[in-house]
Amino acid sequence: MEKNNTMRIAIVTDAWFPQVNGVVRTLNKTIKLLELWGHEVCCINPGMFPTLPMPTYPDIPLALFPYRRLKHLLREFQPDAIHLSTEGPIGWAGRRYCLRHDRPYTTTYHTRFPEYLRLRAPIPLALSYAFVRTFHNKAALTMVATSSMKTALQAHGFKNLAYWSRGVDIECFVPLEHSVMDLPHPIALYLGRVAVEKNITDFLNLKMPGSKVVIGDGPALETLKNNYPEAHFLGYRENGELARHLASADVMVFPSKTDTFGLVMLEAMACGVPVATYPVEGPLDVIKNGINGWMDEDLQTAVNNALKVDRVTCRRFAEGYSWEACTSQFLSLIQPNRINQASEPDPVEKTG
Repeated sequence: MEKNNTMRIAIVTDAWFPQVNGVVRTLNKTIKLLELWGHEVCCINPGMFPTLPMPTYPDIPLALFPYRRLKHLLREFQPDAIHLSTEGPIGWAGRRYCLRHDRPYTTTYHTRFPEYLRLRAPIPLALSYAFVRTFHNKAALTMVATSSMKTALQAHGFKNLAYWSRGVDIECFVPLEHSVMDLPHPIALYLGRVAVEKNITDFLNLKMPGSKVVIGDGPALETLKNNYPEAHFLGYRENGELARHLASADVMVFPSKTDTFGLVMLEAMACGVPVATYPVEGPLDVIKNGINGWMDEDLQTAVNNALKVDRVTCRRFAEGYSWEACTSQFLSLIQPNRINQASEPDPVEKTG
């Protein structure tokens, strides 16, 4: 499929560089492989529009009135497939274009937006889920990263859900024999966006020997630095430096209860580092107790047990997740013949 039947693919996203998160990494890896396989990709992103900072999260730019420019870009590109990756202003403009012009499209549920919003404002989950459901339910397919997330969304009334896994760069994220961090062991590390929805305080409040390390940037960084002076905040790291620091940890703690997957878990495992986390959507489909980490309702128990996990089995588990397989899966889901079939009304609607 990759070498034949090449396609023109439009990916519409509100999350793009210079943002650093799992959505951007997933899209970037996917686009690079699609282009390597001969497909032509147009990534419509905030850099193509005037923007303003997102309230409470200034590092995220929001496009201003993107519909007219987006319409021009799509008409000029003439895509065979349109994929809407996010529920922001650009994503909604893409939805509007597709519905107005009778173009089938796919979406991805990358982020538990209702839960994120609830942490920042007293908005009922039922209301925000209705908003997000409206965005996705007109799509021919909505892609989700795990089976537990699919089940959770079905309970909220989402339709036409399909499974799209994630990958990890096992050549970049590799085990190390010696730590690059001169800190007391065991080293427990958090990697990711430093924001309230990541629940990092549960990690920083743990009573444990050794060292706590936070790698990442975000709106909560300065507050956490002030409140937890004993922790080591390393800020943003990238590429080989990030991988070496991650591989130097004894355990990676993933305290989030709102992620749909958590790519950093795979990156830690590829480095031979076990993961300690809560048993929630995302980790439930990735973490196998005693194999690549530990899940427990008590995060301290999860950390204690994860520290005993064999680093070799962590690496072996991560090797089963490749970006090539992930991208092939994405490509199969956006095929026009599959999309057209999924877009047809069911038999009751046809005959009613």
